[in-house]
Amino acid sequence: MALLEGRNLRKTYRLSRRNTVEALKGVEVSIEAGEMVAIMGPSGSGKSTLMHILGLLHAPDPNHGPAPELLLGGENVASLSDNARTKIRARRMGFVFQDFNLVPTLTAAENVMLACEYAGIKGKQAKVAAVEALGLVGLADRADHKPSELSGGEQQRVAIARALVNKPEIILADEPTGNLDSDRSAEVLALFRQFNREQGQTIVLVTHDSEVGDACDRVIRMRDGRIRDQGHRAVDQLAAGEAVA
Repeated sequence: MALLEGRNLRKTYRLSRRNTVEALKGVEVSIEAGEMVAIMGPSGSGKSTLMHILGLLHAPDPNHGPAPELLLGGENVASLSDNARTKIRARRMGFVFQDFNLVPTLTAAENVMLACEYAGIKGKQAKVAAVEALGLVGLADRADHKPSELSGGEQQRVAIARALVNKPEIILADEPTGNLDSDRSAEVLALFRQFNREQGQTIVLVTHDSEVGDACDRVIRMRDGRIRDQGHRAVDQLAAGEAVA
């Protein structure tokens, strides 16, 4: 069963009175529970916009075509209020971005605790959850360090801990290896795969990096605001191989 399913997803950005960008042009996409999926395409293809809509950060445009649908676990969440979308993001989703988005004046643990607070978890319970999440990414001993005292790879691992701390169903990551060298990129990818396999979390990665795509179960390829190829799920490829054999 699809955990995330989008139909008729459109998004146009108005840059000025006479200048608009049609970022998504009626996209249809389906992501199964437990998949680790890469969304790839050239700059301006619409891949980050699609991730933002799938992650309820933006709403799809309701005009100029059939009504958009965004099904999360079978429930259409495309037209929910900002408050309702915020609650779903806090409790059911985790986000990782290229630039880490850590608060420089807070420690690693305090940065992770921010995600707890958004989900209504505070105080000692939030601190325990944050330290546990940092332990999962190998940074329990760095919990009291501020971002300036951490390497780029460590900062990204803090960001991953923040995404994991509320045990979300879905983690969405936008160019999570974009600011890392090849060794740190491999570490981050290994973490995503670990949580996908051990925790059963669905992972959606937006990336330019073909190595990231190769590490995923499936690659969704975009160009000019449309999906050109949904790829093949690993289970489908296995079944096809068994049929040939």
